Amino acid sequence: MTDVARLAGVSHQTVSRVLNGHPNVREQTRLRVQAAITELGYRPNRAARALVTGRSQVIGVVAQNTTLFGPASLLTALEQAAAEAGFAVSVGSVSDLDHQSISAAVERHLAHRVAGIVVIAPVESAGEALGRLPKDVPLVTVDGDPRRPIPLVTVDQVAGARAATQHLLDAGHRTVWHVSGPPDWFDSAGRIEGWREALRSAGAEAPPLIPADWSAAAGYRCGQMLARIPEVTAVFTANDHLALGVLRALHEHGLRVPDDISVVGFDDVPEAAYFIPPLTTVRPDFAAVARASLDLLLAQIESSDVAGPLRQTIAPSLVARRSVGAPPRR
Repeated sequence: MTDVARLAGVSHQTVSRVLNGHPNVREQTRLRVQAAITELGYRPNRAARALVTGRSQVIGVVAQNTTLFGPASLLTALEQAAAEAGFAVSVGSVSDLDHQSISAAVERHLAHRVAGIVVIAPVESAGEALGRLPKDVPLVTVDGDPRRPIPLVTVDQVAGARAATQHLLDAGHRTVWHVSGPPDWFDSAGRIEGWREALRSAGAEAPPLIPADWSAAAGYRCGQMLARIPEVTAVFTANDHLALGVLRALHEHGLRVPDDISVVGFDDVPEAAYFIPPLTTVRPDFAAVARASLDLLLAQIESSDVAGPLRQTIAPSLVARRSVGAPPRR
């Protein structure tokens, strides 16, 4: 900072004001300091800054070590949102979202003096660990347990599933079958609830739930079964990978999508537009979830008395493609 001040012809305090975005700096002076910073390749020492201000510029994130599209997309969106707010992200990956793993990851973050912690906690096993975390740590959960009094930001799974199911009903189908995700995931539970709500509102009978995991292989197995049930004309799967497996199974049984059976997924993975046929699906706004999570966390960091709601749901959107049509005439 001394070198920057000398090159720009200003005081050390003026350089500090520019770095911290202080309003009481003339624009010409600010530009001169920024030019000196660029010329010297200066970067603030985050560790020293934390000692002076009492606040780190690093946010700790706890996430399961997974390649699943939803959690991986949320992690990427969180890193981008944090960078835009001037924060770095330290990721603590865990193999399981249980009490021991989450607690250990949080302790590692706290040892590095992070400003706050975001936990991507989409499964029930994470609930106990979150309930035992220190109360004075700024904390936000993403896709966590809605029953716990912990700040939470989540995709509105119920609304998304309701929209997917209603889209199929609006196409003329008498009912919609559902291939669900794992029972211990909050995302899965919300999508089941939304599916049932839409059928109930339409006065349609709910077929038996078909449980699965999140994989295309599970979708393929479920699709083999669905292909043998003549009454099936519409299927809503809990994610796009399940839909991919269902599409493959239906094709092998000589059933055409959407002529014989319509299919809707959830997540809008990048490949969904290139399935055969292109998949109608529900698109979560991961960027909006990340921004809301960061805003809620920064509000806690700035003040222990946080105004506004501590729980936010972000609405997804339906993306209509060519995998939905009218039911066949039988």
